[in-house]
Formats: sequence, structure tokens, C-alpha cells
Amino acid sequence: MAHTSNTAELNQCSEDRIPIAGIELTLIKGGSGEPLMVLHEELGYPGWLRWQSELARERTLLIPMHPGFGHTPRLDWIGSIHDLASFYGRLLREQALAPIDVIGFSLGGWIAAEMAIQNPAQFRRMVLVAPVGIRPPQGEIFDLYNVTVNAYLRTSVRDPGDTPEFSRLFAHLEPLEQLEKWEEARIETARLAWKPYMYNPSLPHHLEGLKGLPAALVWGAEDAVVPLSAGREYNKAIPGSRLKVIARAGHRPEIESTDEFVKYLREFLA
Repeated sequence: MAHTSNTAELNQCSEDRIPIAGIELTLIKGGSGEPLMVLHEELGYPGWLRWQSELARERTLLIPMHPGFGHTPRLDWIGSIHDLASFYGRLLREQALAPIDVIGFSLGGWIAAEMAIQNPAQFRRMVLVAPVGIRPPQGEIFDLYNVTVNAYLRTSVRDPGDTPEFSRLFAHLEPLEQLEKWEEARIETARLAWKPYMYNPSLPHHLEGLKGLPAALVWGAEDAVVPLSAGREYNKAIPGSRLKVIARAGHRPEIESTDEFVKYLREFLA
């Protein structure tokens, strides 16, 4: 079943329901051209933003809401990022989407990395934007549970006042509904990634075995959520990967430096 999204997102996307594993997975879909899988962050789907509009000119963006996030029901048997990665591998098989390009943000980047080590052939190219998943050798991953969600959001950009789309983050729901969805997302993130917090000690060792998968890492130089040192560890672990560091940006380079972000993605995904 598909219906047009009722958000103020310029009618650029639709919201579909995909039956899988006994539930209906919510899938945001927009654009035209070759498909690009987008895996969202730990707070859920942040809404349709300018970077998506730009890429949707030549790509079909497929953005699933993870089980337990947004409008997708929780699956109790999914208890780790490894499980979630296996679930998405099944989705790609059942929908005949593999091999596909993928871009993952923060928690979504970790999911994509776990998918790659399970089956690198399901991806053509992989972009990880400030992913969690590897413990930073310098600094710590910012604790989502020590502050309010609003404080976490403000920490995620270098300068909220200088980030034009900051106020549009998660603006696709009514305020009370959004607060409920944020709390549901925090609960589900805790189920998946609480101990150890937001990383898998074995991940860098598994990533060393990836061969032949073009991979790019994108990081804000002033990321206060996932330190840049984690980006260098990812870059070191994934053979042949590239690390793009965007100056004057924090954890959300896609909205802090949209033009540079989109230009780099277009070059890498071309």
C-alpha cells in the first residue's frame, strides 16, 4: 500500500508500506533514477531536506524507518545492530534491490557497515556519514541519554544559528507526536546499542576483510557527537576507503555544508 506523504515536503516523496517479517515496514521514497538506500540516524527519520531534493534529481531515494522507529512496528527478536543489518539484507533480497548504493547516517552508518561485512556484494558503493560503531581512540561518543533530545540536536551541529535547515529537522510531525517518536527512538536505540555504548569492538577487525567495495566516509571537522578520530579508524579499517572531512561542520554535514556534501556524493556515486 502506498500513499502520498501529508507533510510539507514539497510533494517530493511518498510513504509506502512494505510487508516483511510479519510487519509493515514504512519506506519513504522520492526522486527518480537509480535507487539509493538511505539509513537514518538514532533519533529516527529527520524529514525531507535539501540534500535529498538535490540527489533526488538523478536518484530514487529509498529511506526505510527502522523497526521500532517512526511508524514501523518493533520486532522483539531484533536486539542488536547485527540483527538489524540482517533484517535489511533480507529486505534487499525480497525486494530484488541488490546490489544497491547505500548511505548511512550515524546509527544508520553503523547498520550499513554491519551489512557490508555480512554480505559486501549487496552494495555497489557505500557512504557512511559520521557513523557510530567504532570506539573513538580520542574522545568519546556523546551520550544521548544524559541530555534532552533538544540539547542533543543542538550538540549535533557546529552552530544551530548558522545552519539554515536546523529548524526543519524532524519538523514533519506534530510537536507532541514528535516527542513520543523521539522517546521511542531512544528506547529502541538503547535496546540495540547500549552495551557497549554505540560501538562494536569487533567491527574494525571485520571491516579489514572488505575488499573491492568502494567506500567513502564523510565527517564534520568539528563533530561533537562522534569524534573525527573514529572516522580515521574507519578509514584505516576499510581497505581503499576515502575520508572526506568538511570544515566548519559538526555531526550533520548534510545540512551544515549542503552544497559541498552533495557535490562530493555526486562525484563518489557517479
